[in-house]
Amino acid sequence: MHQKLLKSAHYIELGSYQYWPVLVPRGIRLYTYEQIPVFLKDNPYITDGYRAYLPSRLCLKSLFILSNESVNIWSHLLGFFLFFTLGIYDMTSVLPSASASREDFVICSICLFCFQVCMLCSVGYHLFCCHRSEKTSRRWMALDYAGISIGILGCYVSGVFYAFYCNNYWRQIYLITVLAMILAVFFAQIHPSYLTQQWHRLRSVIFCSVSGYGVIPTIHWVWLNGGVSASIVQEFAPRVIVMYLIAAVAFLFYISKVPERYFPGQLNYLGSSHQVWHILAVLMLYWWHQSTVYIMQYRHSKPCPDYITHL
Repeated sequence: MHQKLLKSAHYIELGSYQYWPVLVPRGIRLYTYEQIPVFLKDNPYITDGYRAYLPSRLCLKSLFILSNESVNIWSHLLGFFLFFTLGIYDMTSVLPSASASREDFVICSICLFCFQVCMLCSVGYHLFCCHRSEKTSRRWMALDYAGISIGILGCYVSGVFYAFYCNNYWRQIYLITVLAMILAVFFAQIHPSYLTQQWHRLRSVIFCSVSGYGVIPTIHWVWLNGGVSASIVQEFAPRVIVMYLIAAVAFLFYISKVPERYFPGQLNYLGSSHQVWHILAVLMLYWWHQSTVYIMQYRHSKPCPDYITHL
């Protein structure tokens, strides 16, 4: 029995000094960067631990082996369970205790549902990107990008709703604008070149633009509330700034491929930039959920000023 286990084990390198035996289901092996198909070659500084050439059944089985995608998969799978659990807790405890309205339940449900979809789409791509069919792998990549858009939408829906809670006109304007932008991104994904390496930079620009658009309603919201000295601005604006700082740091890791750029081959399984990006994405969405709950409770504790309601 022991010999059979050894035959199905691969020895992988963690860093440049330590080798660990990893039990791999029959039919699955790990490849180096030079051995994988071109459509999987995204980061030359990750030199080993790739899954490739797998049918769907073995892609699913590879969830339980240690590869260079393991942290990416499990970070967002656990992220999904985090937001699912928060959803149950919010619906059964947080919202009822805050005397939440039906609208509050709907907005919080949409927000957390979008976060869960974002997490699952990411898990799906990182699990099935090693599929033997490039077409299938690209479809999962498209779904991953769609999930990012849906996650951004969840942030906007809750943020705009509570920021412009006292001004129905501007709330509708910004929600419609955000929805139109997300739909435009979805239509852009239909373009046959959208998922190619040539469009990699353009994809980054598109998502940065959609995310950065939030600065416009934020500045408008500050002005409507009487400037930075207003109590609600001082309460909530720092939370918006922190969210954008987390997003900016995550994106810098994503595009720079740091730290593996300076330690090629030593961060194949743990500590790579994409893994940091994943963890920071979960942290950012969790922070925004907590901020949403905070401003929702604030809105219920203090009535809307008349001068804002009539603007």
